[in-house]
Amino acid sequence: MKFVGAHVSIGGGVENAPKNAAEIGAKAFALFTKNQRQWAAKPYDKKQVETFKSECDRYGFGADYILPHDSYLINLGSPESESLEKSREAFIDEIRRCEALGLKLLNFHPGSHKKLISEEECIELIAESVNIALDRTQGVSAVIENTAGQGSNIGFRFEQLAAIIDLVEDKTRIGVCLDSCHLFAAGYDLRQKEAYEKTMNEFDRIVGFNYLKGMHLNDAKAPLDSRLDRHESIGLGAIGIEAFRLIMNDSRLDNIPLILETIDESIWAQEIALLYSLIDATKTR
Repeated sequence: MKFVGAHVSIGGGVENAPKNAAEIGAKAFALFTKNQRQWAAKPYDKKQVETFKSECDRYGFGADYILPHDSYLINLGSPESESLEKSREAFIDEIRRCEALGLKLLNFHPGSHKKLISEEECIELIAESVNIALDRTQGVSAVIENTAGQGSNIGFRFEQLAAIIDLVEDKTRIGVCLDSCHLFAAGYDLRQKEAYEKTMNEFDRIVGFNYLKGMHLNDAKAPLDSRLDRHESIGLGAIGIEAFRLIMNDSRLDNIPLILETIDESIWAQEIALLYSLIDATKTR
């Protein structure tokens, strides 16, 4: 079964996210655990936590289908010691916020070497950061998001994701979120069945579907292998609608959150309906 949703607002408080998701017909959702433009935020109060959990129950959202995203300020592979320490503390706080809300996953961008250290050294720092965070928390898995390869960001090749996972000590609490726009920007084609299967089989061979915890469903403004992170509405970009038909009919992608981060939130309800309309009831994959 497919669980499609979107990255919804927490305006007015994190407890408003479940209702915002339900109003667009979502069966899953993503959210920031706090203002993502700030390093720190006050802890949740008891009422916020209780309301969030009761609203999830009210609208039928299980923790398996909620994919929080950490702050964009965090760089777990930073070559600068002050920034690295700040990022690690903020990441631990994000995981603890997920713990408080009863959630199981935290999606994060792996990090950037800023052209000051090698990719290998950056990967080692990212894995070390994750190990520190997992050691100081419990119950929440760190979910690495593949990147578009823009600038000095790590995580745009499957081999880089696999290298991070290989260095994480607790394999039961590490996973991957694949972003379709980022895949395409990094040179992984999805547009037709043969290309789609090649990309997904390569992911399975190098990383493994057992690590896939979620997906971000975004079309792309820029062409294949552009290294540009530019999202577009479903079917209106360079990827095109066929890739999303293939995704929605791929049984390997069942029972994980499939999250829209497309550019026009006013049509998210229509996009969710569109994605479900692509399912062929006569096929499993």
